Amino acid sequence: MILVDTSVIIGYIRGENDRGTEKFEEVLDLNLPYGINSYIYQEVLQGALTERDYKFLKEYLDTLKFYELLNGRESFASAARMYFLCRKKGVVVKSMIDFIIVETALENELFLLHNDKDFVLIKRVVPELKFY
Repeated sequence: MILVDTSVIIGYIRGENDRGTEKFEEVLDLNLPYGINSYIYQEVLQGALTERDYKFLKEYLDTLKFYELLNGRESFASAARMYFLCRKKGVVVKSMIDFIIVETALENELFLLHNDKDFVLIKRVVPELKFY
């Protein structure tokens, strides 16, 4: 199962041709199970430029499987710990949401499909993170 990051969904909708969108097309062609989490949902929706875009995105996203954090407050503590360990090793990640996305992938044993170099940086510190 695959957690698809905001960077891939936005790239796919915009018609971009990069590794992330190519892999997403593969996921769709092979009918592989995939989904998002609530944070990805919000990030994609807040990127809408028009009311029409917002409605289109919401309709599409509402059809997807949602993977959520499984351990309540401890999930956030784990994400914060990842941030702490990254910072301690000199790894700077610009979005704190990325750590929530990683935690969602880890807790649900998902492969992360992304097009965001910050996840590559996080993987240096969190080697158990799996990419699709």
